[in-house]
Amino acid sequence: MNKKGLDVCLFSAPENIYYLTGLNHWGFFALHVLIVPLKGTISLVIRQMETVVVANQLGSRVEFRGYRDSMAPSIKVAEVLHELEINKSQIGMDMRTLYRSYTDTKEIVDQFPKTKWIDIQEVMNEFMFIKSDLEIAAVRQAASITEMMMEAAIRTTAAGVNENEVAAEVYKAMVLAGGEYPSFGPFIRPKTRLGEEHGAWGQSILKEDDTLFVELAGCYKRYHAPMGRFIYLKPPEGIKKVVSVTLEAFAAVTDTMKPGVTAHDVYSAWQKVVDKAGIPEYRRHHSGYKVGISFPPTWMTGGNRYSLREESEMELKAGMEFHVLSWLVGSKLGDYFVSDTVLVTPTGSEVLTKTSQNILTAK
Repeated sequence: MNKKGLDVCLFSAPENIYYLTGLNHWGFFALHVLIVPLKGTISLVIRQMETVVVANQLGSRVEFRGYRDSMAPSIKVAEVLHELEINKSQIGMDMRTLYRSYTDTKEIVDQFPKTKWIDIQEVMNEFMFIKSDLEIAAVRQAASITEMMMEAAIRTTAAGVNENEVAAEVYKAMVLAGGEYPSFGPFIRPKTRLGEEHGAWGQSILKEDDTLFVELAGCYKRYHAPMGRFIYLKPPEGIKKVVSVTLEAFAAVTDTMKPGVTAHDVYSAWQKVVDKAGIPEYRRHHSGYKVGISFPPTWMTGGNRYSLREESEMELKAGMEFHVLSWLVGSKLGDYFVSDTVLVTPTGSEVLTKTSQNILTAK
């Protein structure tokens, strides 16, 4: 803030508020504004009815500034800013959040017509993208929960079982393992709906030769560790080639990932394996993306701009966490898919989710 000449910053994204204060609840459907001055007390503008959750979770770390439902939240935000009596020539705000409407943003901004508003999200990303040792420990715990969820999916998958049953056992395993609700998924669908990339589970009955797509993430203290697999009731004939290429491409990605390389370098390593396999026309929009702290509706951190995609100059650094995907679906070689949570280490990378990437058959 000091480097950017900002006396105060406003945050509404729950990821930012959680990172800075620890607030973790389901009340983010209503406007939250965390006001962080360069000097002085942090204030949280939030619905008056959330008094107890803020007191229990945050104590004296923030000043509670509740607004009544009959009041425009922007009025309370302006009240706090005026009380700070600081130079408001420039104010930082997380401009790209899904959790503050255009109307709310405009009502806040319009009350300070002489102020220059600066998008502060990139500064927050610099902090959140590089995980501390304590955060990495939370990610490892999330990865352990992910593995238990996937094991439940494998154990439940059988002919005559419907998708709801699989989803129910996944959630049961998640809760009993100490997991929190994830920000996204789980995605559970049979081969008839394989192309529905973000389709939820349905009610169809699995057939004797079915293939179940499962992509899910354990969540621990809002840190996520996604993983995806195919579960076969009966593996189709002739899939060894596509399995081999998929896993070789995944290994090329993780072998390339290390501090200093770019996202373009990582994606290119994946594409080179696919090209060598004789399907250069097959391309993906990315081979992974950043994950970490998140709240619904996605476990992706920062959006598509922080993915391992072609032409991206994003530099990898130790402590970054990615959901890496090697996806060959609808290719001339056939269909196969694996994804895992991968941590960038000081010397390379580490795959944190350990369920086998080889052909998985229902138990």
